[in-house]
Amino acid sequence: MSKTQSAIIVGGGIGGAAAALSLAKVGIKVLLLEQAVEIGEIGAGIQLGPNAFSALDSLGVGQVARERAVFTDHISLMDAVDANEVVHIDTGKEFRDHFGGPYAVIHRVDIHDTVWQAALKNPLVSYRTATKVVKININQNDVEVIDEQGNSYKADVLIGCDGGKSIVRASTLDDKPRVTGHVVYRAVIDRDDMPEDLRINAPVLWGGPHCHLVHYPLRGGSQYNLVVTFHSRQQEEWGVTDGSKEEVMSYFEGIHPRPRQMLDKPTSWRRWATADREPVESWGTGRVTLLGDAAHPVAQYMAQGACMALEDAVTLGEAIKACDGDAVEAFKLYQEVRIPRTARIVWSTREMGRLYHAKGVERQVRNLLWKGKTQQDYYKALDWLYGWKEDNCLLPR
Repeated sequence: MSKTQSAIIVGGGIGGAAAALSLAKVGIKVLLLEQAVEIGEIGAGIQLGPNAFSALDSLGVGQVARERAVFTDHISLMDAVDANEVVHIDTGKEFRDHFGGPYAVIHRVDIHDTVWQAALKNPLVSYRTATKVVKININQNDVEVIDEQGNSYKADVLIGCDGGKSIVRASTLDDKPRVTGHVVYRAVIDRDDMPEDLRINAPVLWGGPHCHLVHYPLRGGSQYNLVVTFHSRQQEEWGVTDGSKEEVMSYFEGIHPRPRQMLDKPTSWRRWATADREPVESWGTGRVTLLGDAAHPVAQYMAQGACMALEDAVTLGEAIKACDGDAVEAFKLYQEVRIPRTARIVWSTREMGRLYHAKGVERQVRNLLWKGKTQQDYYKALDWLYGWKEDNCLLPR
């Protein structure tokens, strides 16, 4: 294949926006197709590790992201039964020096806007909203995408960034999602409504029996993100609905009053029944590949969903450069390095969920796992994750 001139990206979330920016930076004309009537994000806060900031720097938006983010003092794992601290990882100067970047939290809308506005400034990026893709034809010389109105779009290559229920994935892979049975409730509350003893400048996770809570500041500390997760008593279907305070409270009866006091604060909740997928050996064929949740949907326990999408986007651009513009060869290289890394994230995340939700003897063992660990011990254990950078992104990690 000669040098790639054009690409269609399906999906305008964080991964799609980052992919558009990354491809445009290497000279590829991008058409982004978004199903919603507006390009934007829903949800609340996300966490950004040093690997995410390395990706944002590579995309040229690191400084803007830093201006919008809240830099944390530490990361904590608390026992939600007795309110004792189990893990404390400092994320100050020593952490930043070790990994070459900070740890921060940010509103999902803010990080998406940071990347998307930069993409829009590149003349090679165009987009269409209210465009639902229903069919994909992979031809010898191009890829054709057809929307529900019958409109046809063609380009040299196609990247599916259309989330966990990806239509692009369905066109090349015949696999099913794995519904976890874990339900996530998310809310944002104002600082004045946050209990004073929990106004902590850090992501704090309270691990309880078959449940956990997470909170951290957003937008300069004027708001707090609150996430609660529990093992559902019923058969769940993957999706998002409105939630109820009564359901949340029923799953957290056995935890300490200190974390439990947060559950009274939100005035509205959104309820996510979660799923992931088993890692696969290929994300596409020839002219098609996947990125972000379309490629490797993952639960939230390691706070790496958006971070992996940003890494994907940078790696894709670097692979195209390394293959002298031949995107088909670049897609092979991209998948060679990204599939093992993201598979490790998926499987590690499942194990972290088990640790967070431990009960009985398993809870006791969990609380002993990190006893006596130094900060350097923690940093060394996280090197594989946070040590990702543009200059090593095409190497196995």
